[in-house]
Amino acid sequence: MVQAWIGFRSENIAPGAELVVRFCMVTTFYPPYNFGGDGIFVRELALSLAKLGHYVRVIHCEDAYRLGANPGDPGLPQRYDDQGVDVCRLKSSMGPLSPLLTQQLGHPALKTGALVELLKDDFDVINYHNISLIGGPAVLSLGNAPVKLYTLHEHWLVCATHIFWKNGVKRCDSRQCLQCCLRSGTPPQFWRYTGLAKRHLEKIDCLIAPSQFTADQHRQLYPGVPTRIIPLYSRLEPSKEMIGTWSNQEPPRFVYSGRITASKGVESLLEKFTALEDYELILAGEGDALSRLKGSFAQYSNIHFAGRLDEASLIGLYSSATALLFPSLAPETFGLTAVEAMACGTPAIVRDAGGCAEIIETTKAGFVYRQNSELPALLHRIVREPGLRQRLSELAQSGSKKFYTRQRYLDDYLAVIDELRRSRGTADEQHSKILQGPDK
Repeated sequence: MVQAWIGFRSENIAPGAELVVRFCMVTTFYPPYNFGGDGIFVRELALSLAKLGHYVRVIHCEDAYRLGANPGDPGLPQRYDDQGVDVCRLKSSMGPLSPLLTQQLGHPALKTGALVELLKDDFDVINYHNISLIGGPAVLSLGNAPVKLYTLHEHWLVCATHIFWKNGVKRCDSRQCLQCCLRSGTPPQFWRYTGLAKRHLEKIDCLIAPSQFTADQHRQLYPGVPTRIIPLYSRLEPSKEMIGTWSNQEPPRFVYSGRITASKGVESLLEKFTALEDYELILAGEGDALSRLKGSFAQYSNIHFAGRLDEASLIGLYSSATALLFPSLAPETFGLTAVEAMACGTPAIVRDAGGCAEIIETTKAGFVYRQNSELPALLHRIVREPGLRQRLSELAQSGSKKFYTRQRYLDDYLAVIDELRRSRGTADEQHSKILQGPDK
């Protein structure tokens, strides 16, 4: 086992080397059975590790996807290339009852046997991701890898709605969790009022947070769990020719990409653009508010809904935009679409909501606003101030390459694992000396 860790940093792994580390990713959603960015990111990480020559198993819950899928959604692909990753899709004969029981009990319930069997293999690292419907907190105690990580894609550990969206209508401003669940239509989880989460978090060596904001939120409730900050990275890899497609076009084009739901602030963004007829707004993505908003704003010729886009289409959309807009009302764990846009040379204008502002503070490639009334002035400035968009684009490109690349993430991720492995080895050595007793 120790030999598998020698030279663990990714830049030191030579082609053809026999160094193989066994990873297991445990997550609720995984493509094509996913809705948001967490499943996409887990796949990116799994593929990246597999390309380095490591063994990667992913365990996810197919039932959870089917529980939340819209009957009108397009069908899933008949075949899906997992590209060398061992993907285990859990499906219960009880269908939706399985994730519903997990949500209520905070326990794998009907999936316990399958998870125990899949996690008993000799893994070096188990990385839990979104575990809300695949096992709840209790899944953290399954598996005995030397290093166990928990990556925070949402605020699920500290918020029953996952997103600090109070009563289904506004950003959370005080803890009234039971009342909020009832008003939001989220079944109350009484295990949250016990020590269940803290007890199982004791099995985790480290929480990985994508932003300082997210780390702080979890440290307040779980101060005893070690936490490291590793910002996410863009999966988009545009060519130089793609990045250069923006021009001072008429009309200026602004882009929103992400889930089209109330908490994302999309409706207030649309309302602003009804009075900005000279500016075009394109929204890419799907969500429960899409149908209603398409109907409400159909008469405005400067507003367009593009639906879900593939990677190539997203790159084209970002690259040709004046700026990305990120209007989320609920505090975000990070703000991945801002990083995606910056990888395409496009600056971002984001609301000060959670970890979003940290991206702008780090790169200086855009603006942060707090009130809806501040947004039009920022749009006018980036359009009208000579050379501003070009300067911000250069900052976006340089910031993306410096802080938000796949290589940077992998280096930091593997360094954390190596640090935990070494500290565990030291602790085991000290424990062994204690058991042996004093020298005679």
